[in-house]
Amino acid sequence: MENIQLVDLKNQYLKMEEEIDKAVLDVIKSTAYINGPEVKHFQADLEKYLNVKHVIPCGNGTDALQIALMALNIKPGDEVLTPSFTYVATCEVIALLGATPVFVDVYPDTYNIDVEDLESKITNKSKAIIPVHLYGQCADMDGVLQVAKKHNLKVVEDTAQGIGADYTFPNGTVKKAGTMGDIGTTSFFPSKNLGAYGDGGAILTNDDQMAAEMRMIANHGQSKRYYHDQIGVNSRLDSIQAAILRVKLRYLDDYNMARNQAADFYNRAFKDSPHITAPFTASFSSHVYHQYTVKLHDVNRDALQAFLKEKGVPTNIYYPLANHKQKAFAGMVKPERLDTTEELSNQVLSFPIHTEMTAEQLEHITRSTLEFVNG
Repeated sequence: MENIQLVDLKNQYLKMEEEIDKAVLDVIKSTAYINGPEVKHFQADLEKYLNVKHVIPCGNGTDALQIALMALNIKPGDEVLTPSFTYVATCEVIALLGATPVFVDVYPDTYNIDVEDLESKITNKSKAIIPVHLYGQCADMDGVLQVAKKHNLKVVEDTAQGIGADYTFPNGTVKKAGTMGDIGTTSFFPSKNLGAYGDGGAILTNDDQMAAEMRMIANHGQSKRYYHDQIGVNSRLDSIQAAILRVKLRYLDDYNMARNQAADFYNRAFKDSPHITAPFTASFSSHVYHQYTVKLHDVNRDALQAFLKEKGVPTNIYYPLANHKQKAFAGMVKPERLDTTEELSNQVLSFPIHTEMTAEQLEHITRSTLEFVNG
């Protein structure tokens, strides 16, 4: 059995080696390294895949979030509501702009933003909501959008972990994650379901004016070269990464299907264990399993991780300390309890899940885990 990886990028590459190598060499031969044709081709391909009007490629997922908030004119004194149970970048960009992150609790089953808690924390300073499609499943976007409309708030979807997931509205309309709010953002960090071989990100919108604004912000605030209409940033997806992503986008649905197959194996193995709650899939969303994250009950998580490491099984905790507890935000927000978030931080554990997993690996992981939890 091959060594088990949390994410196996090497074997994934080997399956499309010729396509990737040709795409990279074609860019090198063209010498169009910045904003070359491949960036525009990838942009068009992703727009078609997501059925969204505008894709603005950028340097990384954090930049995508920051540019989105800059386009919404988020400024000091404003409040932006977002779950605390997420990667720090979601909350970090709010603070970078001098605004105040307002931390919202999550549901105990989907791990996504709790719409009732969200609405209870809206004030006259609230300007925007950032729902996160955590671990690969869409947040309750119908609920979020209703709250946003009622209180005249903008919605920026953090789709770094959810690209390719489908959301079904009560009326039967189906939309891709990242295309439902005013703006969507995503990351192409190598471990993502659609990952580059370096950094990369993109911003998504159906609003023509917003798209033009974000393109300008991402390009030093200029709409015409050397004429700067506002303060912007320098955030670009380079042509080599775009060429790689263009190849991998053709396989994204297959990748997500492979992740679902691995998740199904885990689910069957863990379904009868009183010590493990497998991930819950809401009726309104598909799941692309960026992470396969369980909740542990009456299990020493550190000891389980150590036991599995000895067995050659890597695991991780996303996330051991929620953002409202992080030192970085201590001076910005009032101390509070987010009961579900804090409980999850102590319970969750993520197992290896990626496109190249074998039945032998999955059997070894589940058998080893059950050996420990069942004592």
